[in-house]
Amino acid sequence: MCGIAGIFHLETAKPVDPARVRAMLDVMPHRGPDGSGIWTAPGVGLGHLRLSIIDLESGAQPMLTEDESLTVVFNGEIYNFAEVRAELEAKGHVFRTHSDTEVILHGYRQWGEDCVQRFNGMFAFALFDARAQALWLVRDRMGVKPLHYALLSDGSLIFGSELKSLLAHPLLRRAPDLSAVEDYMAYGYVPDDACLVAGVRKLGAGETLRLVRGRPLPQPQRYWDVSFADRTKAKPEALEEELVALMRQAVRSRMVADVPLGAFLSGGVDSSSVVALMAEASSQAVKTCTIGFDVASLDETAFADRIARRFATDHRTRIVSPDDYGLIDRLAFHFDEPFADASALPTFRVCELAREQVTVALSGDGADEAFAGYRRHRFQMQGERFRSLMPASVRQPLFGTLGKYYPKADWAPRALRAKSTFLELAGEGGEAYAASVGVTPHPLRQRLFSQEMKSRLGAYRAEDRYIKAMADAPARDPLDRAQYADIRIWLPGDILTKTDRMSMAVSLEAREPLLDHRLVEFAARLPVAQRIRGNSGKYLLKKAMEPFLPQDILYRQKMGFVTPISAWFRGALAGEATAIAGGSALAKTGWFDTSMLAKVAADHRSGVSDHGRLLWQLLMLDKSLTRLFGA
Repeated sequence: MCGIAGIFHLETAKPVDPARVRAMLDVMPHRGPDGSGIWTAPGVGLGHLRLSIIDLESGAQPMLTEDESLTVVFNGEIYNFAEVRAELEAKGHVFRTHSDTEVILHGYRQWGEDCVQRFNGMFAFALFDARAQALWLVRDRMGVKPLHYALLSDGSLIFGSELKSLLAHPLLRRAPDLSAVEDYMAYGYVPDDACLVAGVRKLGAGETLRLVRGRPLPQPQRYWDVSFADRTKAKPEALEEELVALMRQAVRSRMVADVPLGAFLSGGVDSSSVVALMAEASSQAVKTCTIGFDVASLDETAFADRIARRFATDHRTRIVSPDDYGLIDRLAFHFDEPFADASALPTFRVCELAREQVTVALSGDGADEAFAGYRRHRFQMQGERFRSLMPASVRQPLFGTLGKYYPKADWAPRALRAKSTFLELAGEGGEAYAASVGVTPHPLRQRLFSQEMKSRLGAYRAEDRYIKAMADAPARDPLDRAQYADIRIWLPGDILTKTDRMSMAVSLEAREPLLDHRLVEFAARLPVAQRIRGNSGKYLLKKAMEPFLPQDILYRQKMGFVTPISAWFRGALAGEATAIAGGSALAKTGWFDTSMLAKVAADHRSGVSDHGRLLWQLLMLDKSLTRLFGA
């Protein structure tokens, strides 16, 4: 796990100042505290920060082939590097190190760009081919590792693991992209196909970008996508066996490291499954850690303790206060762009706890997206069935009217919020699901934005991204379409961004075995009944893990990390809520109706409405604006 940055001149081979590459690295030292390196040649400069995991002695980067015709900088891990290396050695390749980085160089020499199809891992890398005068940028299939890039006025393309590394280059123009503000207000994060800084792009999950000197900047090419178009005909028992075998393989491959390794353990299905399979594969006690809260209704440590005892793990628990808002500025620094998923706070704390003893930690991320574990998946499937029974000419006016006049109830459980349910039933499937994954609905955004902002946005609407992804999905069923959109948008934009930034903030490598692409492809072929049955999501995963885990762990209600942000804005952060409408950087942009912002803050403080999540979203945007644009 590392950080990378670099410069490539597209038109002519202008000299690259190593100091500029160094500056791009120096702003993200947390990504690689164990070493750094810079390499330059005419028209190109590559930089690397190292967090040593495999081949601690000889895996330094940038790494060159013996003839110096190929150079690579690499962030991540290739889990099957030993198998790929053996195949390459059988073809006559001679290796000088034991690192997975060198497999990229020899793989490219043997198979060209097709080598990426053979790599199973999480990675973002840049490979310079001196003979072709080309730079090849690559990101892993699921988007676990980030890669930002931008074209500058001097004809160079700059890239880096984090946005802050690009901002360190003096030629990057700092101007906001208003469509990304709309995206953020809709989703609570800036999706991978957008950036708050105009002109900056993120290489998408499963994409490559080949730059050749003398040619214009091309469009990225997708080398992998998940398809829900096919269905397996295997019997349930065979599917359970295949799933456990795939999970075993994914977990064991991610346990390869030359440094201390452990796991996050929440006591939920996903992390417990990972720990169970780690314990099976390890002769020593697995190191596990859990964050607990001093509020009983939020605390899951009892469930984690049960799993720790069951598998005799070396377990540590730390109780923290949910009132952890002191991390706000640190979060803004590490995310760069605004990020309003408040579970980033406890995620940081559990990463911090893990890093005290290990350098690598396995997580349970990804199972909900792959196996349909979210409640919204069940609601979407049920809603689509209902919508299919009633013609739109009847359904839309009936439920549209009910939704318009039914009182709003943000305080109620999701299933009991009749207003949002009515509105979703009135709309089409894609529209309804886009609304369900959003955090600030379009009508509310329209009231929050100033008239000028609405004019500048025109017809642009963030929900259309989800609607289009679902419409274009290689899928057979409405549930397929919802999961596909989540895997393409929500997973890299929210879940994996959160895990990457919070783990890297403490120089910890997080690995996600349940996002092995073979597991994701397997899950996408499952019949709907093997994903959702009754009120149970992740049905097959839970059935397959019954021999390993207790029933009440497998079938208890999902909790997840919870933070009391609503209470914060009536207490310690009440002043921040007031400032949002006053002299904040956000208020000065002219993007928002400040009288509406003031009303939101006042109504929340008085208890008339619960706007805690919205105020958190606005606060994180304000913090990012100050950092990114000096507003």
